[in-house]
Amino acid sequence: MARFHEILLLIGQLNYTWTNTESLLIYLIAGLARVDKETAIVIFLTLNTTRARIELVERLTKMGKTPAAQRQEILSITQQLGRQAKLRNKYSHCIYSFDETGDQASTQLMAIFDSKDTIKYGKIEQINEAEIARINEVIEQLQEVNREIWAIVDRYAFPR
Repeated sequence: MARFHEILLLIGQLNYTWTNTESLLIYLIAGLARVDKETAIVIFLTLNTTRARIELVERLTKMGKTPAAQRQEILSITQQLGRQAKLRNKYSHCIYSFDETGDQASTQLMAIFDSKDTIKYGKIEQINEAEIARINEVIEQLQEVNREIWAIVDRYAFPR
């Protein structure tokens, strides 16, 4: 059962780290749109998907009034978040299975994959040591993105 708890704690840490970091997009929205934090929160909460929030930040960043250096910094961050979102989405939208001992774990994806003339669903994957290492790596990357966002907010005096 130790493995069972280890995996659940790891997935919890992944989701906490993701949510905490995604919420920092509020400060990027405030600074780029030149609005106060409260307005940025309303905008953030109105967009109900991560993809929409990241796209908004990217589009605001690409506007002509955003200095080139700032543009590159922020686009680098949104690209990283886009890559990390894939793993986070996998573990947020799957079913978990554990054997009787709690030592063997797998995920079953709850998505449909369409091909030309068939569909597939419920892809099953093992949560092995390599996958645990991958999850830990994404958590560390998200923590770094978190620090980078705060540095941008401070450097460009975005509303807090």
